Amino acid sequence: MKHFKIILIFIAFFSIGSIISSCGNKKKATETELQGKEYASAYVCPMHCEGSGSDVAGTCPVCGMDYEKNEDHKADGHNHN
Repeated sequence: MKHFKIILIFIAFFSIGSIISSCGNKKKATETELQGKEYASAYVCPMHCEGSGSDVAGTCPVCGMDYEKNEDHKADGHNHN
């Protein structure tokens, strides 16, 4: 019975620790982060790779995906608020 209580306490502490650590790392994009060229250019990468974005159609130099028109990208319901 003593071992059962120790195991139960260990499971409780492990569960609480897991819950606390999984909730602490969520970060919302700040307004400054959303003003970079990967968000504000006429053509944007759907993945918003750092250094991507262009005034002309093309492909992302980082991931190789085709750029999308920014208006179309936002019209599809994609937003970072």
